[in-house]
Amino acid sequence: MGTTTKVDVDVTVNGQRRTVAVEPRTLLVHMLRDDLGLTGTHVGCDTGNCGACTVHLDGESCKSCTVLAVQAQDSEVVTIEGLGSEGDLHPLQEAFWAKHGLQCGYCTPGMIMAAADLLARNANPTEEEIRTGLEGNLCRCTGYHNIVAAVQEAASQGVSA
Repeated sequence: MGTTTKVDVDVTVNGQRRTVAVEPRTLLVHMLRDDLGLTGTHVGCDTGNCGACTVHLDGESCKSCTVLAVQAQDSEVVTIEGLGSEGDLHPLQEAFWAKHGLQCGYCTPGMIMAAADLLARNANPTEEEIRTGLEGNLCRCTGYHNIVAAVQEAASQGVSA
């Protein structure tokens, strides 16, 4: 068995410049979780179907299980930890809490990151636009009604990112 060569990836994560040595086959989601300890980004399916791993990559929503860490070279990544924090929640996080837009919470970080991307592009989406904007994110607990209500609540408060 040979030794696997690692490569350095220079990336800005949640506003902090980082250099991470990873195997070339490492997925961005695993670099975030395993190398940087940002476990708010969840691994749900490893196939891009569930959206639990959604982050922002260079300002756009992205399923981090579909991106190699080396593809994030010189990019900016924002995870749920970079959106808000305990005691200083982002308005979308507040709205999910207030409108009961979560049950088990596993999908919630990905839902919030997808919703933040949607609101950055469309500050006043219709219910249909919200449902379309979140269709790549699966929730196995709710009927989506409260998730949509949470996004509508955040939009009504002028949240645009």
